[in-house]
Amino acid sequence: MNDDYGYDYRDESPYGRESEYGAGDVEVSDGDDGADGAGASRDGGRGPERTFAALPPAQGRGFATSWWGRAWLQALEDTALDGQQLKQGRQLARKGGVGAVSVRPGRITAMVRDRDGTAYRSDVLLQQLGAGAWDRFLDMAVDRAGHIAALLDREMPPHLVEDAAGAGVELLPGIGDLEPECTCGAWDHCPHSGALCYQVARLLDEDPFVLLLMRGRDERRLLDELQVRSAARAIRRGDGGAAETTDDAEPEVRGVPAGEAFGAAGILPPLPAPPPAPDTPGLGPSLDTETPPAPGIDPAALEVLAADSAVRAHRMLLDALTPGHEEQPFPVELTPRQDAVRLAADTRPDARVGARLAAGSGRTPADLDAAVRAWRYGGVPALAVLDEEWVPDPEDLGRARVRLDEAWEAGERPALRASGRARWTVAGADLQLRLDRDGRWWPYRKERGRWVPAGPADDDPAGALAGAEEGGAADGMSGAGPAI
Repeated sequence: MNDDYGYDYRDESPYGRESEYGAGDVEVSDGDDGADGAGASRDGGRGPERTFAALPPAQGRGFATSWWGRAWLQALEDTALDGQQLKQGRQLARKGGVGAVSVRPGRITAMVRDRDGTAYRSDVLLQQLGAGAWDRFLDMAVDRAGHIAALLDREMPPHLVEDAAGAGVELLPGIGDLEPECTCGAWDHCPHSGALCYQVARLLDEDPFVLLLMRGRDERRLLDELQVRSAARAIRRGDGGAAETTDDAEPEVRGVPAGEAFGAAGILPPLPAPPPAPDTPGLGPSLDTETPPAPGIDPAALEVLAADSAVRAHRMLLDALTPGHEEQPFPVELTPRQDAVRLAADTRPDARVGARLAAGSGRTPADLDAAVRAWRYGGVPALAVLDEEWVPDPEDLGRARVRLDEAWEAGERPALRASGRARWTVAGADLQLRLDRDGRWWPYRKERGRWVPAGPADDDPAGALAGAEEGGAADGMSGAGPAI
């Protein structure tokens, strides 16, 4: 079956097929492996070859998403002298003008059709690595198992390339490394060789072994050699081998060097958008098993702590995603007494654990229930209004009385009697207003002979009292809190 450009799509494998020429994986002549470790010619003979079926048009997408694919295109764009021809090549590749791509050591080849349908054979040559360079690369990879694992996952992490360069092996091409040949007769990168390079960038995204094949080693041979070297290294270690057991051996450096990260900034893809925050905290583990706990371990208490960690992590995430979060002050550190209330409010522990929290915070179970209500209405400030009865100075007290007089229309103000320096109780009703140090009003209601929070704060005393009158048991807080 042929596409619109006359290319055969019978090979449907996304990773291409491998074919052998002559005696198989022919080792090209390495010559004198100089200091750069690249003694082989750009096209030193036909070795193993992989052929990739023509890719579909790349409408609406980039040609490289991996950082090494972008590095390949960067080498192309830095080498080409005519940017207009590269632009035409990018358009040809985007419209599907590149046929099946053949990759072998030192060379990539494809038939590329121009806009008028004329077909040209286009080749791009890349210097192969010599035997000495491959030895250094393999020794480096064996020393760092993470490099092998990355390659097997079809990844080429920046530190692999950096470590290879440190061993004198340049894996990625640089300026002038991609040498074009095309039957159109152009001496620089023409639209056809440019289109081929853009198409190869898509192949590199899927499989960095394509680049290693161009450099002179196919995947099968490379992995076989790594396995042989790994086995030999393990045998030497088992025999108390010299290099691996000396005190002078250089320790493995973990992480990515800062210079490498800085140098890769221009070719690394942008970070993906962060995932949306979950709607609710995650569920904590259940520790209710048939195995009895160790002495001194309370599984129920541990479940409460795990659930609390999930709640706090979820809250911190939501805060961090809020615009302007970086300008907010650090939260005030809670005292143990306050934190016990927060823990009870967030986790809703059972009666036994709730009783432990009450005792640890110096409260009775009923006091903790009221404190949990206050916390849910307003956190630390609401808790202070519950626990403390402060004494306003005459100026603050005068402003509070004026505010009470002006909060209601004439004849609508309820009868209020002072029940302390900052508290006013509604005559004939189990309702109370409390003033905090910031001038806000908090409604309270008497239940079973004790005053408990009845709603959030309000700058208007009439609004605060109305909220308490309308809420009642329907506010969802009455009786809320831990089952103590």
